[in-house]
Amino acid sequence: MKLKNSPDRCRVTEGTNVKLKEWPTCFEPLTENKHQYQEQLDDHVDRMNELQTLLYADQRYSLLLIFQGMDASGKDGAIEHVMSGVNPQGCQVHSFKQPSAAERAHDFLWRTTCALPPRGNIGIFNRSYYEEVLIARVHPAIIENELLPSEITEAKDFWKNRYRSIVDLEKHLHRNGTIILKFFLHLSKDEQRQRFLSRIDEPEKNWKFSIGDVEERRFWKDYQRAYETCLTETSTKEAPWFIIPADDKQNARLIISQSIVEALESLSLKAPTSTTRKTELQAIRKKLIKE
Repeated sequence: MKLKNSPDRCRVTEGTNVKLKEWPTCFEPLTENKHQYQEQLDDHVDRMNELQTLLYADQRYSLLLIFQGMDASGKDGAIEHVMSGVNPQGCQVHSFKQPSAAERAHDFLWRTTCALPPRGNIGIFNRSYYEEVLIARVHPAIIENELLPSEITEAKDFWKNRYRSIVDLEKHLHRNGTIILKFFLHLSKDEQRQRFLSRIDEPEKNWKFSIGDVEERRFWKDYQRAYETCLTETSTKEAPWFIIPADDKQNARLIISQSIVEALESLSLKAPTSTTRKTELQAIRKKLIKE
């Protein structure tokens, strides 16, 4: 059973001027209890596994999933639970941290472009090139460390050009068979505080906590403005953003998993027909006999 209208409620239509205060961080529960949630998620995961097999056999498309969000918004958990049934042979997860010196020596899209999924595969970016218009916008020193020419960094349209580069890349990928879904996990500041406290109070979660996470909370409003501009400028028909209410992890995972299933179902994926394969094998057989 699909969740009625849930992904559509979260999709940012191209041209929308995003104001995050107008987007909820929590929906009403989509299932009645944890058991029903798990059943629904299992259905989505099973269907995704079937579709991934077809994607791999079809070899015409690739799927790129991008996850962005504030610290503790649930990116890691969403990827773990939603993609739990996917064959790792056809799926790669990349988590992008602070760029290395070699990566800084290239344009800001270089390191992620090298990690794009080949046809037949699913690629998952846990953070992505969008960090270059998010954290880099909140902390301008990051741009200074990229050693770009001053006439570029001081130009009035510097950020506009970065958004344009991203949109151009995503449209290029779409024209070449890469389906792109982008998920912004929209977390409230109070819920982030509760999750940080949980990471401190529960010993098994201590490893998740970093003092830097708390320091970044001081820039909450700056990040919200950076996300608003980013979502406004880069959500397109070819590569839409979904603003996922992330205060409820179960709801978030169900909405994300359904979005992925619907995207794969829209591709009319098919495995090579047995007739085509049989003809190919017979032709090879004849060549071998003639040797």
